[in-house]
Amino acid sequence: MAENQKTSSLADPGALRELLTRHGFQFSKAMGQNFLINPSVCPRMAAACGAEECVGVLEIGPGVGVLTWELAQVAKKVVAIELDSRLFPVLEETLRGQGNVEIVQGDVLKLDLHALIQEKFGGGPVCVCANLPYYITSPVIMGLLESGLPLRSLTVLVQKEAAQRLCAPPGTRECGTVSVSVQYHSQPELLFQVGRGSFLPPPKVDSAVLRLQMRASPPVQVADEAFFFRVARGAFSQRRKTAANAVSAALGVPKPRVQQALLAAGAKENARAEQLTMEQFAALSNALRGAQ
Repeated sequence: MAENQKTSSLADPGALRELLTRHGFQFSKAMGQNFLINPSVCPRMAAACGAEECVGVLEIGPGVGVLTWELAQVAKKVVAIELDSRLFPVLEETLRGQGNVEIVQGDVLKLDLHALIQEKFGGGPVCVCANLPYYITSPVIMGLLESGLPLRSLTVLVQKEAAQRLCAPPGTRECGTVSVSVQYHSQPELLFQVGRGSFLPPPKVDSAVLRLQMRASPPVQVADEAFFFRVARGAFSQRRKTAANAVSAALGVPKPRVQQALLAAGAKENARAEQLTMEQFAALSNALRGAQ
């Protein structure tokens, strides 16, 4: 079978239904299983993930292997983490002949990824590429960004609204705590949108592919990284309140002290969290460190 024919067959709805029926597989809503059937999406994701710069690619949730197969064409090695053991016989069939692919059973939120990357990739660097179930998008991305793993980039397909939040720079309306963390650890870029009709079964929302290029160093200097993120979480914990009120309540710091720190950071004393830039968050946390 020619490569382009095989790619097309894996993403064909009729062929996919026949494959799953033959293996007695039924979709699990609890696992957020929505398999890609748009033949153009996976080749674009594989091309965008930067596999040529890495020792290999770590995939999360390969499903029936549509994206996995494309990654195998561009990467030296692909290790795919799959929680649902029912998909193993399906993957054995769809990925037959792809000698650079290895499937690992497990929950990405529980696996020791440091040990896994050391064992499978000799310590990296590694690119991550995945069609993530919506319900684990934030914990997976935040866990990877904050893990200290030897990652070069994350190229992920997520819910459209989540992609917009993740890419929102501090100082914009869509920004939240997760946006600050993403911008601190990486340079995010929304690559393209994917309609709900590109999946089987179709979800109720549209999706988007974004790439997070890991930074060699943070864009701002903070005296205490953990405290920096506490300040950011506190500021966004009560979005209807001013940052001064929210941070004061979350950290137990007198409001006048927070207002003074905001002014020193170049922000208005009544500014809301989404109005603060990354530099202002850094200055605010540095000024408040030790004030509790």
